[in-house]
Amino acid sequence: MIKRSSIIRILAVSLLITLSLSVTSYAEKKDPPIRIEADRMSSLEKESSVIFIGNVDARQEDVRIRSDKMTVYYTQQAKNNSGARLGQKVEKIQSDGNVEITRGDWLGTSQKMIYLAAERKFRLIGSAKAWQGENMVSGDEIIYYIDEGRSEVVAKRTKAVVGENGEGKDKKPGRVNMTILEQ
Repeated sequence: MIKRSSIIRILAVSLLITLSLSVTSYAEKKDPPIRIEADRMSSLEKESSVIFIGNVDARQEDVRIRSDKMTVYYTQQAKNNSGARLGQKVEKIQSDGNVEITRGDWLGTSQKMIYLAAERKFRLIGSAKAWQGENMVSGDEIIYYIDEGRSEVVAKRTKAVVGENGEGKDKKPGRVNMTILEQ
């Protein structure tokens, strides 16, 4: 059975990691803090990650991400030349299951999302759809560039295995679909 002191220590470390992610970003004035709520959270120090499970709701300024599960990967705590701790930074965020991203009138949905902090882009993967106002586009993958406010939609070619010898037969290339409603 886990001792009460161990549980308190785990919760304290998890809270410190979450707070340091927010405080470090705020102190450097590069990125505002990311606020995340979920039903459960687990901190994995050795993997430099924090996992949020159940009704995940993350916000950073005008960007909101909702999903079933979210894993936040961060850098190890660095030190400057004088030995002072510099804190941690978010490197990547992966969301799985019922992913929904909103920013202004832009809405993106998919089964999986990967956010790459250095490139400031979202990759929506698996039944990806995006709406801008009432206009909609869908494909296998949508890449959304935050700073540029633009997106790319990708459709992939699939291959079907036919017969006992397993020879592949190319199917039609995937298609990107868009619906534009004129006012």
